[in-house]
Amino acid sequence: MRFGILFTSHPNVEREPYPHRDVHARVTAEIVEADRLGYDTAWIAEHHFSNQYGILPDPFAYMGYLSAKTARIRLGTAVMTVPLYNPVRIAENAAFIDILSNGRLTLGLGSGYRPYEFEGLGIPFDERRDIQEEAIPLVLDALHGRKLDHDGKYFKSKIGGDYELFPVSIQQPHPPLYMAAGTERSIAFAAAHGFGLMLSTLPSAEVLAGQIAFYRERVRRAPAPYDANPACGHVDVARWVYVAETDAQARADSEAGIVRHLQHFMGKSTAGYLGTVSEKGGADLSYDALAATTLLHGSPETVTGKLRALADTTGMDSLLLHYPPYYGTEKARKSLRLFAEHVMPRFRG
Repeated sequence: MRFGILFTSHPNVEREPYPHRDVHARVTAEIVEADRLGYDTAWIAEHHFSNQYGILPDPFAYMGYLSAKTARIRLGTAVMTVPLYNPVRIAENAAFIDILSNGRLTLGLGSGYRPYEFEGLGIPFDERRDIQEEAIPLVLDALHGRKLDHDGKYFKSKIGGDYELFPVSIQQPHPPLYMAAGTERSIAFAAAHGFGLMLSTLPSAEVLAGQIAFYRERVRRAPAPYDANPACGHVDVARWVYVAETDAQARADSEAGIVRHLQHFMGKSTAGYLGTVSEKGGADLSYDALAATTLLHGSPETVTGKLRALADTTGMDSLLLHYPPYYGTEKARKSLRLFAEHVMPRFRG
């Protein structure tokens, strides 16, 4: 199994006061530490406008900076919000970051789920999936063929004759491509285009197992050249993770922060996201309920057991560790160290 960490650049407004500039130094230090501890991927999330969640507007710019700050960890987008971009620029910048990082880019794409981000950038939220479904084939055509002739509803692009897409990535035919998905429509689209699948922190193991089975049955039919994607058929599952010496200490450190974090997801800012990608639309979000279905919190032994059960139930290939900023820097980094030293080795094979 592989292990990544999902970084949302989410400010702790009490410790990183307005205008929250300190969040970026903290997240960078955690990524450098993850590189040292042997994690496989640092996943960078794109979010805009709200200090109740992430404030990282451009993952590509950040990964260019991180390319020089890290040595071996892969740098992934989780995700580039496709409807907010010209797809040709996504393909160009992905290749450029792959060069700057010496072949360490993993590109995750998704349609987005926060209406206020679309309102702020003047993109119709209700059309986001239609926009993405026109944009993704353009990204793939640009990466594979390097020339385009497209005249669609949302995008127009003509690159031909003496011109082609530059630069050319180190990883061939392109960096690993993943898609964040949670509905049958988006999972089927990801599979049909040969994408690896990224699944949310929210669903229970049983819901994840159904989503993964649905994806794997369909991804076998992905046509060439999409099936040449290095990530084709791979499934990464995000989970809230916190490790302490004992279960009691893990709960004491994390309970208030994780419940606070999830209560935000129940609001209008996520357009019903909980209910569309998982069974938790109106569910109890108490710590006990979350611990029973979703959290990987506890001692190294407890977290190991929970992760093994999750992997056995779902068939996942990779875990994306996620945590809110409310635990404090020292506790968060200690949790990452305990996981790396006591949990990861048991799954490395």
